[in-house]
Amino acid sequence: MKKLLILLLAFPALTAWAGEADVVQVELKQTTAATYRFEVTLQHADTGWKHYANKWEIVGPKDEILGTRILYHPHVNEQPFTRSLSDVRIPDGVSMVRIRAHDLIHGYGGKEVTVQVPR
Repeated sequence: MKKLLILLLAFPALTAWAGEADVVQVELKQTTAATYRFEVTLQHADTGWKHYANKWEIVGPKDEILGTRILYHPHVNEQPFTRSLSDVRIPDGVSMVRIRAHDLIHGYGGKEVTVQVPR
């Protein structure tokens, strides 16, 4: 019984072991005069449905969210992984954006990448 209790108490620590989600690469292409396509590669030690990278965001210079890519499932056996988001509108005058990742346990906090917006 004591071993079972220790195991149950340790389980949350095991899921937290995966750490924060990191953005490791960003490709940005202008698709029309007003829209862009982002291809973002994330690295996160997903452990399953209770702890995985669940989204990434494009953030403007005033911390406004310009786009969000929701990730609907864990990528336990696919690391790092790349997902895209199209038809993102970047306001005139914005020359740099940053991309940040989010996971279910830690929220934000991993490595972010800042990219220049091609005009």
